[in-house]
This record gives sequence, C-alpha cells and structure tokens, in this order.
Amino acid sequence: MPILSQIYVYPVKSLAGFPVSEWPVDEKGLLYDRKWMLVDRERQFLSQRRLPQMALIKTRIAGQHLILSAPGRPELELPLQAETDETLEVTVWHDRCRAEACGAAADAWLSEFLQTDCRLVYQAAGDRRQVDLKYATIDDQTAFSDGFPFLLVSEASLAALNQAMQLEYEMVRFRPNLVVSGCDSYAEDRWRRVSINGIGFRLPKPCARCPVPTIDPETAISGKEPLATLSRLRKWQNKVYFGQNALHDKSGVLAVGQSVQIDEIGEPQPPLP
Repeated sequence: MPILSQIYVYPVKSLAGFPVSEWPVDEKGLLYDRKWMLVDRERQFLSQRRLPQMALIKTRIAGQHLILSAPGRPELELPLQAETDETLEVTVWHDRCRAEACGAAADAWLSEFLQTDCRLVYQAAGDRRQVDLKYATIDDQTAFSDGFPFLLVSEASLAALNQAMQLEYEMVRFRPNLVVSGCDSYAEDRWRRVSINGIGFRLPKPCARCPVPTIDPETAISGKEPLATLSRLRKWQNKVYFGQNALHDKSGVLAVGQSVQIDEIGEPQPPLP
C-alpha cells in the first residue's frame, strides 16, 4: 500500500516551505498553508513567476510566530495572527479576498530584500475563498493557494522524471503538500479518491505546471528543466502536467508514515498515450 512519505507546509505563498512529520488539517488545507501572501501596489499577488528571488526566503513556524529568513538579512518574526487593524482587498488570480495587513516592519523587510515595493498580508478571519466549482463542491475552500488546498506527487513520478532528464532534482522544486511512496510512477494520474488517516481526498484535476519548477530554490536561477522534458513527455492541450490537485472532505491530522488508501481510480488525467 502507498505511504505518505513527506508533508510540506508553505505559510507564505511562493516563499520556501518546510517539511513536517505531523501537521493538522483544517477546512482550508494544512494549517497555516498559504495563509500569508505578498502583494504589489495594486494589491495583486506576487509569486516567483515575477520575482524568482522569493525562493530564497525561508519560512518556519516556532511557537506562536512565523519566522522569515533570507541571505544577508536578520530574521523577521511575526505573530501567527495579524495584529493590525488594517483590512484590504487583495487579488489572487481572478479571486478577490479580504486580507489583514501584517505591518510596516514586515513590508519594509520584504521590500528591501526583494527590491520591489510590496506588502505582506494574512487571510482575514472569516474570509471564504471558494474553490472553482467546475472541480469542487460548495463546501470546498482554500487560502491563498493557486486554486486547490493540496498538491499530491509520488516519489516514483519524480524518479521517472529525473531519469528522463538525467538530473537529480529535489521534490521541493515542485512544491507539493503531500508526497507518496510505494506506488508506480504516475500512478496518481489515475487516482480519483484516496484516504489518509480517515481524511478523504478527491483528485479532480492534474496540476498544469508554470515556470516555477525551473527556478533553483537555493540560487533563484532559472533553467530549461523540468519544463523541457515535461513538454516532451507530459504535454496535453498545450500545457504540461506533473502531480495532482486535491480537495479534502474533513479536518484531521496527517503524519508521515500513514497509509494511503486508494478508494477510486479512473482514466489517467491528463489522458496521455
């Protein structure tokens, strides 16, 4: 039976995440996952697509604080709950969300390192961001992720891609939340429903990959891979795919080593030959 082998949390959208051995799941996904986000002057979200150097900012959660660190900068420590009274409307793709400002100190720290005027915001209490109803139910919501609360990838799929590229990329390049071992490469393409520790997951849509995985998370330098190889092996309708987006049915706790029960399979998505 497949096993949950790695769990990653990304507190701030498009900054580095961190691995955990056990973590709570709430109604929006992994606790604190993509609860913070950087926005520009127009309050549009920022990501590595526009600012690759965001990859160099590390995150961790210690006690009741979110801690950011970056080369040549003192650590920035922030409370897990925003402490300002400023609420603003921000945009993530086509969604408008209510957010709370995290304060001038955070804005200055990030703006100086990234060499661009930006602000750090936290998803406002009570703000509800609906997942696209083409793939979800009315009860499905997420924080500031691109569109789904979870991304699932198998270790075997990365091994197959690395073999095809003749490279040794780490899983962090692909920014998954859930990594599974003990299955064949791209087995997740056929999974429609799985269960982990009593939490049901639906996998309604494969993940179309943007240029972010081409960015080296240690240097912020971009290359051609893995998009070049994915374009050769995993292209469908002018997009390339790696991993599966996932939705969850209830809250609970996930831990490395838990069994992944395959409850329903279907035709592969994307429908590659």
